[in-house]
Amino acid sequence: MRSLAAGNIRYLLAAALLLAPWAAARAQQPPPAPEPRAPMIRVSGEAKVTAKPDRVQIDVGVVTRAAQSQDAAAQNARAVDTVLAAVRKAAPPAELKTVSYTLSPNYRYHASGGEPTVDGYTATNIVRVTLDDLGRIGAVIDSATEAGANRVQGIQFTLRDPDGVRAAALREAATRARAEAEVLAAALNLRVVRVLIAEEVSPRVVPVRMYTAAARAAPSSEAVPTPVEAGTLDVTAEVTLSVEVSPAAR
Repeated sequence: MRSLAAGNIRYLLAAALLLAPWAAARAQQPPPAPEPRAPMIRVSGEAKVTAKPDRVQIDVGVVTRAAQSQDAAAQNARAVDTVLAAVRKAAPPAELKTVSYTLSPNYRYHASGGEPTVDGYTATNIVRVTLDDLGRIGAVIDSATEAGANRVQGIQFTLRDPDGVRAAALREAATRARAEAEVLAAALNLRVVRVLIAEEVSPRVVPVRMYTAAARAAPSSEAVPTPVEAGTLDVTAEVTLSVEVSPAAR
């Protein structure tokens, strides 16, 4: 057994000595050159799609003040309930959601200096009215203000289903980017072989924001609804293409 093991060891040593020069030569060989990259150009295309909004969000609220915090909160709750009932009557399908509520002290600062003192409390409750019937905007604002809302923070027009408009903006941006690539390649006596990379900047819906005041009394006995114009929305998209090019056929 010992002679057999010794023979194996001598065999392995001999093999290692024979392979050592080959391994050293292999290590000294330079690494293979990287494959040449395909020539390419990079272009971008932008697009803007305009759409008419079909949804509106109106932020209305009530601000109440009282000497005690619980009185300010209670008065605010009663006033908001009245406002919400009026809004539901003016626009039954409207969705109502409280987006902000604060109850904070009012401070009085003294001319002689020193620590300010608490001089009552202010409660503010803002409710967002989401409405798909844009023809009822004026009625909602007027009903809310007549019921006691003393804060109308703003109006924002949006889309119920923005995906279709976003897709249209992306398609147009991609088409423009491909056209830019074709023009640039032709100017350089090249041709577009294929698109290697396509990158898109998420389409942006630019909402239309408006700010309005409370409805004013009309000079006649008949009330005039608050006029609000929806306008249009702009949806923008950007697509960047990296395309492989080759010499144009002569």
